[in-house]
Amino acid sequence: MLEKIKAKVLNNKRINEEEAIFLYRDLDLLTLGQLAQQRRYKLVPNKSVSFVIDTNLNYTNICDAYCSFCAFYRTDPDDPSSYTYSVDEMIKKIRKARNKGCTTILMQGGLNSKIPFNFYTEIVSRTVKEFPDITPHFFSAPEIIKMTEVSGLSIKEVFQELKRAGQRTMPGGGSEILSNEIKSKISRFKPKNSVDQWTDVHRKAHEVGIYTTATMMYGHLENDQDIIETLSHIRAVQDEAINSKPAKFTAFIPWSFKKDNTALGKKIEKEAGPNQYLRIIALSRLYLDNITHVQASWFSEGYKTGQIALSFGADDFGGTLFDENVMLSAGFYNRTSVEGIKKLINDAGFEATQRTTEYDLIEEMSKAT
Repeated sequence: MLEKIKAKVLNNKRINEEEAIFLYRDLDLLTLGQLAQQRRYKLVPNKSVSFVIDTNLNYTNICDAYCSFCAFYRTDPDDPSSYTYSVDEMIKKIRKARNKGCTTILMQGGLNSKIPFNFYTEIVSRTVKEFPDITPHFFSAPEIIKMTEVSGLSIKEVFQELKRAGQRTMPGGGSEILSNEIKSKISRFKPKNSVDQWTDVHRKAHEVGIYTTATMMYGHLENDQDIIETLSHIRAVQDEAINSKPAKFTAFIPWSFKKDNTALGKKIEKEAGPNQYLRIIALSRLYLDNITHVQASWFSEGYKTGQIALSFGADDFGGTLFDENVMLSAGFYNRTSVEGIKKLINDAGFEATQRTTEYDLIEEMSKAT
């Protein structure tokens, strides 16, 4: 089977689910990494590794999804540790981030039914108007579903309003593992326990012209087949986008579950390690043949593992994430600077290149002008 797969990689042919299981379960790690790196250089034929200067802001931690993997959310508005910020308060946070040099603001929050729909459109429009050099990379699929509930609008209508306000990209959070069986075990209530909801949100975003990322959080209750199913759903949505829609997935971003301070963590003996992460990075590069960029995470997996992932098929190193609270709530703290992220990339043998949210390389853009 290996020779057949090698021939497919060499000739840019698609591998199937059976071949993906073989790669993930049975192939030695170094051979898998070499194959993935071959595919990487076919899609991204240079030694550039991109990064973005960004931060991750949260506007509320009140949430009714009750996800067992999350240490971030609160259910009681009277809890002294709960919060919901106003648009003005969030604009102040964005201004501070802009002053640090951020070009992208990744903003997400809990699923809070008390927040009206005009909060979301106003925060987009004000960000675009007051900080034209900032890209609002806001919200996730579950938040979009919550917006439909509070507004009475359809998913597509929500996206049309957000785009009218100025939004052009959206992160891929809320996917976790795209298996209904797994989702039902790790999240008690809608809108986070349906594969169809997540895929439909991203289909509608692409249809409206909003680019999105695809993500996967693994290392909890899933098995090998669930990993392949997740990648298959993502690949299918991207096929549709490429064939008929004005936008698509820009990148795939996997990370491992962090168990501390979570209900789900009590069921998990130990967290996934570097070897599994590198397997997933390599497998995603080979299986997701229609997604150009695969992101290595120095943030969730540690500096050294992130660097090694750049030789296992990844071509992007994520962002600076100056502010981050979700993983911090799970007891995981990791930070860097712009110079730090450049050094990590360069020390791994690649060329650090700043990018936009849409994965355009800023250096190449400046040369073009």
